[in-house]
Amino acid sequence: MFTAAKRPHQVARGRQEAVVAVTESPLKRLQPASPLMRRLGQSLAALPAYQSTAVLADAPPTFTEVGLRYSRYSEDSLERDKLIFGSVDRYDIDITQLWIEAPVGASWSVALDVQNDYQSGASPWFVGARADGEPGVIMSGASIQDNRVEVGVTTRYFWADGNAGFAISHSDEDDYDATALSFDASWNSADNSRTWSSSFSTSQDNVQPTQGVIPVFINSDELDTQSAYFGVSQILSKTAVARIGLNYTYSEGYLSDPYKLMDTRPGTHERLSLSLGYRRFLIDFDASLQADYRYYADSWGTDSHALELGWAQNLSRGLLTPYLRYYTQRQADFFDLIANTSRAHHADDYRLSSYGAFTLGARWSLALSEQWTLELEAERYETSQDWGLYSGEEAPALVDFWRGTIALIWRFE
Repeated sequence: MFTAAKRPHQVARGRQEAVVAVTESPLKRLQPASPLMRRLGQSLAALPAYQSTAVLADAPPTFTEVGLRYSRYSEDSLERDKLIFGSVDRYDIDITQLWIEAPVGASWSVALDVQNDYQSGASPWFVGARADGEPGVIMSGASIQDNRVEVGVTTRYFWADGNAGFAISHSDEDDYDATALSFDASWNSADNSRTWSSSFSTSQDNVQPTQGVIPVFINSDELDTQSAYFGVSQILSKTAVARIGLNYTYSEGYLSDPYKLMDTRPGTHERLSLSLGYRRFLIDFDASLQADYRYYADSWGTDSHALELGWAQNLSRGLLTPYLRYYTQRQADFFDLIANTSRAHHADDYRLSSYGAFTLGARWSLALSEQWTLELEAERYETSQDWGLYSGEEAPALVDFWRGTIALIWRFE
């Protein structure tokens, strides 16, 4: 049985491939015979990407946990030969997260999560043609500064063969606020060798772009999103476990990026992903091999694959996990290097382009004492159209970045 990792944090809304090409932000009515469903039969032979849903233990925590985590996300500067106008500096984001989780009685737990993100830097405004005819980037200038605060509360009930949780969260920043509700449950088979998991969430977002150096053309708009997940985890042997999960998400409302000059996206967005996971403990090495894969498809024409391999090595006082992740995606139907504004839907957002990406990183968990744990993580992310499995020209604004994290956790009874 797995125990869920504590409080995974958001590096930035829609900035990593985990968000699958940012096709579902910036910032419900299901249609039968949708473009996504018609395409799905052709794509499932290829399969889905990384899914973070984990199986929770069937007993409430026996201790109270308090944690503080800080992360730094820093994008590389844009290459000068790809710049037409503006700053080459890109986003830096500082993320601070505090959480507390405690048992309540014999069958309940409650958790409080508070996160603050501070973002600064410049982002691509639009792509135009340089003097030599090649595409170049017009940047917003180093004028973007934003602060986001998110507060979430989760309560969970445990019984002999499973558990169920309910969570509510609210996120607020200068130009965007969102309120989300979610429910999840997992339950075990009679012999405890199989666990089923399901969840449902809904979110209502409001976008109110701020007028600044970069003009925006809407005052406010809304976005509604619903998502459902179902998965199964199976113990294969004393040393191996596997899982499979299916996730469906539907969004309706304002899905364009108000801070891009030529960005008009459809008002609905369907997403479907299928995830696979495998863990095997290798007794001779006192370590476990970890493999995760996801296939993703959406109604905007994007397909993606992600594969992550990790090696979790037990040490005398902790756990060291190096990992390598590969990601590739097909561009959206309405993407062009230079947006084609003659079409109803158009965008030149690099996150909607065809590309491939590699992430190399490592996580280190160190037990300082029986009550205190130090966690460190660092990763490097790089992209190139040449690394992708799908054809298409390389978007000039593709991003590379560094991310580092440090966390201190205190557990006490």
